[in-house]
Amino acid sequence: MQAKIFFGSSEVEGKTLNERKSPYNGDVVSTAPICDALDAIKALNIAAEAMQTAKDTTLAQRCNWLLDVAQKLRENREDMAKTLTDEVGKPIFFARIEVDRCIETVTLSAETMRTMHGETINTDAMPSGKKTTAFFTREPAGVVVAITPFNFPLNLVAHKLAPALVAGNTVVLKPTPEAPLTAYKFAKMFIESEYAIKDALSLVYGDAEVGSALITSDIPRVISFTGSVPVGNIITKSAGIKKVSLELGGNAATYISKTADLELAAQRCTLGAFVNSGQVCISLQRIYVNADIYDDFAQKMAEETKKLVVGSPYEDDTFMGPLIDDDASARAMAWVESAIEEGAVPLLPPHREGRMFHPCVMANVRDDMAIVCEEVFAPIVSLVKVDDFDDALPRMNNSPYGLQFSIFTNDLKLMQKAISELEAGGIVINDMPTLRFDIQPYGGVKLSGVGREGPKFAIEEMTEIKSVVIC
Repeated sequence: MQAKIFFGSSEVEGKTLNERKSPYNGDVVSTAPICDALDAIKALNIAAEAMQTAKDTTLAQRCNWLLDVAQKLRENREDMAKTLTDEVGKPIFFARIEVDRCIETVTLSAETMRTMHGETINTDAMPSGKKTTAFFTREPAGVVVAITPFNFPLNLVAHKLAPALVAGNTVVLKPTPEAPLTAYKFAKMFIESEYAIKDALSLVYGDAEVGSALITSDIPRVISFTGSVPVGNIITKSAGIKKVSLELGGNAATYISKTADLELAAQRCTLGAFVNSGQVCISLQRIYVNADIYDDFAQKMAEETKKLVVGSPYEDDTFMGPLIDDDASARAMAWVESAIEEGAVPLLPPHREGRMFHPCVMANVRDDMAIVCEEVFAPIVSLVKVDDFDDALPRMNNSPYGLQFSIFTNDLKLMQKAISELEAGGIVINDMPTLRFDIQPYGGVKLSGVGREGPKFAIEEMTEIKSVVIC
């Protein structure tokens, strides 16, 4: 099926098409137009012209718009899940979960916006003030540029579109080149809704040329980007004076204490390390294990990993499908081979068949190995033996990333210490650091980014405060 451009509410086929092939079997699963900088500028101009209309639209209409899209997603759940599986190789079981999460994200954005409001201010609270009627309101920021990645090509689009549109902004979306049809089908639901705001959403495709044109233009007020640190760095330097929200890389870690439920920890760590083939910003990559339980935990982790089904993403019982492309699979094997040369020991034989890379648990890993220091974005997890949490803490923090960490323990003092001293945007107690609820604030510190997602927090990023005083 062919994805098309949306210049506002107008659908355009495009002259030159790019084929998207399945990462599982190589079949052509979609085609999309190849856009250029002029297309990006055209979309931005349309968004700018539509801004006043969007701002003037009632909140009731905007909320009904999102709820209508959520209903369309429910009605087309299986088709959207199949499209995800086709384009990015996500196992169908998890593709359905992503559609369900997308429905929740869109619905929650509407519900959240209904209750967001300004506040009155007591201007006579200070001796220098006087009694007035003072308050602030929230207004849409303006044109939003949304740029999204391949690993969650539906729900991460929702995390940008839904808060932006319900807040009264207009949006130009540039989705990942790996999933153009997923984005097109989703955008079409917004544009064809009976509650749609004319020209409030545009959709263009492309890589660096299109992205650069969108980011450097003076038209957008907000740039919302999810992707790699190098691209995030370019955006920061190129965007100029705009509101910039960046959700970048991670190197998630957890600590397993002597008081932890090892069965639970092994089960959850296995899920956290290998779900979506490790292609998750908060995928569990480093496991610091108390020396007294290291061997026992390593055995349990290996046993849990053996249970995972690797194969066709179209089968309901498949846990892991292919990596996104050949380069990703080759890079994963290079990570493992490098670690073995440095002294690490795989608990299961490393196995790769084209893009199919089987889950790999590495033991005897040291902090100076590249497999620990850098983001692998693959189904590889490393076990590091430590004396206690005081030993693990500085090692966990010794990373340029700080997205999410966790700890498995029944010791209240350790929980409190972890919450206080781990340097990350999110801390999870007694579960994998890969745990995320779409309602919560989500984002990191250090190179993991700036700003927060989650409907309430994204709406705050995509609105401006206007202060009013009536004397």
